[in-house]
Amino acid sequence: MLPSAAVVDLSRTQFAFTALFHFLFVPLTLGLSWYLVAMEAAYVRSGKVVFRDMTQFWGKLFAINFAIGVVTGITMEFEFGLNWAYFSRFIGDTFGTALAIEGITAFMLEATMIGVFFFAWGKINKWAHFGATILLAIGSNLSILNIIVANSWMQHPNNTVFHWQTMTMHLTNLWGFYIDTLAQIRVGHILFAGVMTGTMFILGISAFYILKNKNVGFAKRSMAIAVGFGIIGVLSVGFFGDQNGLQVAQKEPAKMAAIEGVWSTPTPPAAWSLLAWPDQAKEKNIFDISFPYVLSLIASHSLTGTIEGERQIIAGNKLRIESGLMAYKLLPKMREGKATPQEIATYKAHKKDIGFAMLARRYNDSMTNVTPAQVTAAAKDSIPNVFVTFYSFRIMVACWSVMVFLLLFGLYYCARGTMEKHKWWLCCLLVCIPIPYIASEFGWVTAELGRQPWVLKHILPTFFGASSIDVASVAFSLGGFALFYLMIFIVELALMFKFANIGPASLGTGRYDGEEKATTESQV
Repeated sequence: MLPSAAVVDLSRTQFAFTALFHFLFVPLTLGLSWYLVAMEAAYVRSGKVVFRDMTQFWGKLFAINFAIGVVTGITMEFEFGLNWAYFSRFIGDTFGTALAIEGITAFMLEATMIGVFFFAWGKINKWAHFGATILLAIGSNLSILNIIVANSWMQHPNNTVFHWQTMTMHLTNLWGFYIDTLAQIRVGHILFAGVMTGTMFILGISAFYILKNKNVGFAKRSMAIAVGFGIIGVLSVGFFGDQNGLQVAQKEPAKMAAIEGVWSTPTPPAAWSLLAWPDQAKEKNIFDISFPYVLSLIASHSLTGTIEGERQIIAGNKLRIESGLMAYKLLPKMREGKATPQEIATYKAHKKDIGFAMLARRYNDSMTNVTPAQVTAAAKDSIPNVFVTFYSFRIMVACWSVMVFLLLFGLYYCARGTMEKHKWWLCCLLVCIPIPYIASEFGWVTAELGRQPWVLKHILPTFFGASSIDVASVAFSLGGFALFYLMIFIVELALMFKFANIGPASLGTGRYDGEEKATTESQV
């Protein structure tokens, strides 16, 4: 028996809440880890103590963020088994492999090296410590590699086969699982999004010091490194985002149509909608502000490209539901070994559409006498929420555009050596610290909501993967998570504000504003 709609909705809400909250901390961990490498490399090469201080100070903020990220990430592992039991069983052979590799390699590596990073200063030579910092960054980024590869497989299943005997997916090629084009592009996109989060974090806090006229030299050095990294990061995010769009247009047409608000397949060269008001019920946009030719350029980098409209996708999926029902009805006989050769041939001809047949289970539990009206209703469910996907994507791109604007000015000011003289720019940097976080959150919403109604695209519907538990249990755990996460979020903000406000004086070296001056070591 399928779980109730209320249980599915609450389970989705809980996982979305915990995943989005956890993802607040992931990009900063990814980005700051490479900043620590760059700053310590400058210290190892030059011997200037200010670069060591920069590494240690930004490392403190990295540690706070890392700790909260670990705590918030653990809960999702348990949610797979508790809230999504059938999903875990169905794809455990594939998804579980990636999670196991992540835990054994990446997590263990970063958890070990973070101890060396903080407690081995002065106890091992600086080259050995620098090597530990590099391994810390590698471990942090390997972690997201495994997670994104597994998630990308959910968006575009590959190198796996469906076993009708056990109703599970089996991995056939581990190497192919990792080198899938969509997965690698998304890994690059998220890694550089992490760089952008670290960039705006360092720029914003450094701008605060300059505006307060304290630790200006320390802040300017930090900003110079951040601007250099940031320019590379923001251009790379744009490049991988564009490549991801090309892949989505080919492999996830329903998501692409939702992102661009396309209901009927346009004739190329197709116009692109900057703003629109998608109406899911009427399958059209109430209003549309568009620019000619741009959609074709986005979808295929040519004027001959187009994308399939949601109406056409619904019509095609209706046929796939009907096809899948023919195979789905034969599964009991197949498992019992009673299917005739003709029935086996029929099953093989239609087995690729079994996932679409499962969409009809929401309207007909028996699946033996599904009506045309129920098939039509299931087909309409086969596309994502266009309105939310459409605007989530545009919010993400708008945030990226703001960062491009700020970094171009930053590069110009840095080249002229006048960063501290432009208060409007410094104020914008301080206010825009949340911008990459907003971009990451809405990018995640675009990716995840855009593949609905599938938890495993075209194979397992989301409502099929949820556990059959009572509503009260899910509601109670959701409320508990919300309360717990609110508490640790307050703690995290308090610690971040405290140490960011104190600045490098928190190192207790006597070289910075807010503490007695030391003369034993020079910053230059």
